[in-house]
Amino acid sequence: MGSEEWELYPSYIGSQVMEYRPISEDSDDDWNGEVAVSLDAVLPDDLLEKVLSFLPVASIIRSGSVCKRWHEIVHAQRQTWSKMVPQKPWYFMFTCSEEAVSGFAYDPSLRKWYGFDFPCIEKSNWSTSSSAGLVCLMDSENRRRIMVCNPITKDWKRLLDAPGGKTADYSALAFSVDRNSHKYTVAIARSNQVPTEYYQWEFTIHLYESVTGNWVTPFTGVLLGWRGGDECVICDGVLYYLVYSTGVLVSNNEHRHCLVMYDLAARPNHTSLMSMAIPVPCALTCGRLMNLSERLVLVGGIGKQDRPGIIKGIGIWELHNKEWREVARMPHKFFQGFGEFDDVFASCGADDLIYIQSYGSPALLTFEINQKMWKWSVKSPVSKRFPLQLFTGFSFEPRLDIAS
Repeated sequence: MGSEEWELYPSYIGSQVMEYRPISEDSDDDWNGEVAVSLDAVLPDDLLEKVLSFLPVASIIRSGSVCKRWHEIVHAQRQTWSKMVPQKPWYFMFTCSEEAVSGFAYDPSLRKWYGFDFPCIEKSNWSTSSSAGLVCLMDSENRRRIMVCNPITKDWKRLLDAPGGKTADYSALAFSVDRNSHKYTVAIARSNQVPTEYYQWEFTIHLYESVTGNWVTPFTGVLLGWRGGDECVICDGVLYYLVYSTGVLVSNNEHRHCLVMYDLAARPNHTSLMSMAIPVPCALTCGRLMNLSERLVLVGGIGKQDRPGIIKGIGIWELHNKEWREVARMPHKFFQGFGEFDDVFASCGADDLIYIQSYGSPALLTFEINQKMWKWSVKSPVSKRFPLQLFTGFSFEPRLDIAS
């Protein structure tokens, strides 16, 4: 695509600054006999901050390059931007590789792509979870290294190594930030097969609180006939985790996915998770959980009735009182628009916006859950260079007022 359709992302740190010099009253430079006066020269800082806060975050960052004064305001204390106009979540897309991660971020408000170097990710195989402007990342190789970062300001922090690590067969990451206090919780759900017992899987939850800076393990139990996976989310103080049937102790009529939950406030240490499990709404090829303004949403690949492992469409459901309500199904023209679509795919979101992407294509589809509107993003600047090239991505809210 032409370069006029997308722009390079302007770096928040180290922006070029123009020296600001107001025109003095005794200046010889008159324009039609009148002294040229900059409105910026008489606009107080608090009003300028207020004006800038109504802009999209990309425009705020660019404004820091206007002059020295604007640069100082844009880079001021984080409280300056705590009352910004809410920003729609961006989507960071990149190619799966063993090289350092760099890619493009999509801004749905301006419908533009920006070249984007994501901080602290060394390779593409990191698990991610985002909340309220911060992104949490877990190294998928050793599953102990955990990072928290603000992708916009490039601020990042490495947490204490998480328990379990490489000993886990499956690990899932969830992250939740309090929008008022900016305190955050990291949850890691790990699943290990019990030796010599194929149908028994040990399930453990590890929690990290930013207030204490330590890990705790509030729950350890055993799942019978079910194993863990890599999909979980925190929603309204509850950890939701998608588990998979092992094909043992489960009838042929039951689906191979199920949802279990754990109350992070009560933290019961002796409870049967499967006794409160919620079946998925239909046979799924894969499921993606997300928190949309404290609403639990499931995006799933719908399996064919006679061949449940083969995808025939994509559905979106919302959980109400432990029951799934269908929100929408992807129209067939959009499903076909991906060109090639595997049985598993990337999907994530925040606020009221859901992103869906095929691993085999850079095409990006959005769904606004409140308006029930499907829409393609502006064409990605990434192009497929070879047949087996894979793409992935995740969403995050662009914010300037929060740090790790």
